Amino acid sequence: MNPSVWLLGLAAVGSTLAGGMLALRLHARIRLITGLSAGAVVGVALFDLVPESFKIGEGAFKIEAVMLSVGVGFAVYMLFHRGLERLDGLHAGTHLNAASLAFHSLLDGLGIGLAFKVSPQVGQAVAIAVLAHDLCDGVNVVTVALGGKDAFHRAAAKRWLGVNALAPLVGIAASTLIPISPEVLAPLSAMFAGVFLYIGASELLPQSHSGFPSLWTSATTGVGMMAIYGVVRLST
Repeated sequence: MNPSVWLLGLAAVGSTLAGGMLALRLHARIRLITGLSAGAVVGVALFDLVPESFKIGEGAFKIEAVMLSVGVGFAVYMLFHRGLERLDGLHAGTHLNAASLAFHSLLDGLGIGLAFKVSPQVGQAVAIAVLAHDLCDGVNVVTVALGGKDAFHRAAAKRWLGVNALAPLVGIAASTLIPISPEVLAPLSAMFAGVFLYIGASELLPQSHSGFPSLWTSATTGVGMMAIYGVVRLST
């Protein structure tokens, strides 16, 4: 495999860690960061994952199938998330959110590796898009893991940040071993859009507004969405 793939993977690790450390340092203003994260997560779903599912499917994946996959991802994740919350009080839902974000980062690495199999030019274009929003990925995973202000939550946030940062390298490694057809990757991308819509709209947005209901949190959510939109537009 092209050595550039692994260099870009390491760059993704650094970008994610930088975003996560920023979120940890500015925990006193976590509501604003949560609002920004909510916008970024929703933006990734609407402006990145859904359009990407069309591109991967090369026109064979119809709009009805895309929206059905989005709805299935949203509904299945909602039921799973609420079921875990009812089963125990160990913040399983919080860990599930963080695990989903880490799995998305794994898919980012997988996408980079598979794109380089097509051509170095395609691989570099995909990598640029991934690097641009990996900073937000680091902020997002710390934000969803910080369910409180005590040391337990902070330690959990650091662990999930490490998992999220290393996930792209795992994805790149997996791309050398696992063949994935567009017929599988396209609906999977749309389903994760549904998962991200749930995390952003049902988890992060209420958290950002709770206890700090101001126009600033709404503004940061809009900034997060527009930032992802701009990144996606610049990378296409």
